[in-house]
Amino acid sequence: MPQADRHKKRTVNIEFAAVEDFSILPYPERFTLIFITSGSIKGVLNQRPISVSAPGVLCLAEDAQVQVVEKINVSAQSFHFHREFLKSVKLSEARDDFPAQPRIQTGLSLFQSNEVPRVTEKAYPLLLEWFFILGMEVKAQSDELWVCRIKKYLIQILGLLEELNRPSEHSPVDAVLDYIHTNYPQKISLEDLTKCGHLNRVTLNKRFQERCGNTAMGYLLSHRLKVAGDLLVHTDMSLNEIARATGFEYDTYFIKQFTAKKGMSPTTYRTASRKLASVSI
Repeated sequence: MPQADRHKKRTVNIEFAAVEDFSILPYPERFTLIFITSGSIKGVLNQRPISVSAPGVLCLAEDAQVQVVEKINVSAQSFHFHREFLKSVKLSEARDDFPAQPRIQTGLSLFQSNEVPRVTEKAYPLLLEWFFILGMEVKAQSDELWVCRIKKYLIQILGLLEELNRPSEHSPVDAVLDYIHTNYPQKISLEDLTKCGHLNRVTLNKRFQERCGNTAMGYLLSHRLKVAGDLLVHTDMSLNEIARATGFEYDTYFIKQFTAKKGMSPTTYRTASRKLASVSI
């Protein structure tokens, strides 16, 4: 059922099922994110056969045609959200050159595909942690920013899945990219990246320049700032919280790097992106 926000008199169109039994799929008027933690399922998604084994994720759009025909010792949790939950703010004014209502776009491609997202062994613990906390936030509503934090974890979960499922050449660079996308909230050194790719720093940076137009550490910084940008626009997290969530040790360092790369401070970026938001999340 939709959640009654006890802090702000409103209804939040989300649900979390600690035990997903696959009996109602897709959920009416909902995007559905199912995290399979053990066992496996087989079925048909939009007239195509699918097979998902733990650890695995199933992303279902509101109009998906899905049928689960076999379940083998499966355990799963699910998070469902209405399309309107992707809205970030209501605006006091709209301009022709900016969208009237900013919406979360990260990961939406996953719900438009008939493919089952790839989940790597190293990404699984992080996804498990984020999904668990997301579920706890739905149930606990610990303070007035609980919805904000749910959007944070949703952005991070979908962002990680989206990055892990971009076209891959199965090269050393791809191994390092997977490492960056999975571990960016943690401290990462150039030595960590060279060990992951089994390349020296010169060769690694050369291949990254050819593939991504940036050095390995430069790509890491740009990815952290990309996630931080989403969190600035779509949540009311403090700069310190965003800095810690995206791998910056201090908010002052985050502000310095963001301003240098984006040409404006994080606070200015948030305000400009929202275009005079009248109601916060």
